[in-house]
Amino acid sequence: MKRIVGISLGSSSRDHVVTLELKGEKYKVERIGTDGDMNKMIAMIKDLDGKVDAFGLGGMDLYIYAVDRRYEFRDARRIWRAARETPIVDGSGLKNTLERRSIEQLLDKSDLFSEPKKVLLMSAMDRLGMAQAFEKAGCKMTYGDLLYVLNIPLPLHSLTRLAAIARILAPLVGQLPFTMIYPTGKKQTINKPRHVKYFLANDIIAGDFHFIHRYMPQELPGKIIVTNTVTENDLEVLKKRKIKTLITTTPEMQGRSFGTNVMEALLVCMAGGKEELSEANYYQLLEELALEPRIVNLQD
Repeated sequence: MKRIVGISLGSSSRDHVVTLELKGEKYKVERIGTDGDMNKMIAMIKDLDGKVDAFGLGGMDLYIYAVDRRYEFRDARRIWRAARETPIVDGSGLKNTLERRSIEQLLDKSDLFSEPKKVLLMSAMDRLGMAQAFEKAGCKMTYGDLLYVLNIPLPLHSLTRLAAIARILAPLVGQLPFTMIYPTGKKQTINKPRHVKYFLANDIIAGDFHFIHRYMPQELPGKIIVTNTVTENDLEVLKKRKIKTLITTTPEMQGRSFGTNVMEALLVCMAGGKEELSEANYYQLLEELALEPRIVNLQD
């Protein structure tokens, strides 16, 4: 049995293990949280390096994207280097393929976009593929990169403007401690509403679940959430906040959906790869597995 381990900077309360059989091969897929402890992440990766088939780097990204450029996080690179033998991926390969494909599938196979939608995407630099797919679907976009990452009260409405600002800010942001810009560890369980009017003004709230949960208001009646990495407890929280529909871009696996980092690690393992695969290879595997977005009507 092959083993895929997602080691996350997030809370250990969200840990999960499943056993799958895909294309005749068995896989043990697990997520292990380190409660915001980067040194623990490094130690765990070093201990498991060469003993497991693929790592997912969870709770943080190695790269963020600004349309035509990508920028690296210094903290993530330090953790990345701990893996010497086992391939390690951060999910960015699937964010640019699976998530783009998921929005295109919703456009083709559902009535979600039968009328133009207003979308708040928490961070387009974190999910460029999703941002471009929403724009292609005719959505009116609000990008929350400045609002929610840096707490600067300036919404962005075009990727062109985002790219111009990112070229100035991203090299600086990449040098900051990752915990300053993203909720890690126990912060992932604490809700601190921020810039609430943008949540209320849009039909769809999309992006990283921890960003959404951290900053969403107490109620969002009738809204649609497009995200991943949700547990059964998260579904109950969203129900109580009157969310109408949850759409996850990664499939449910025995009670929860994993993050893109774990799913990407699984695909790398299936392909026998030693590093991130090409975009074409990801699309090929996604077609072979026939993955589709999960749609959950929360208020039925």
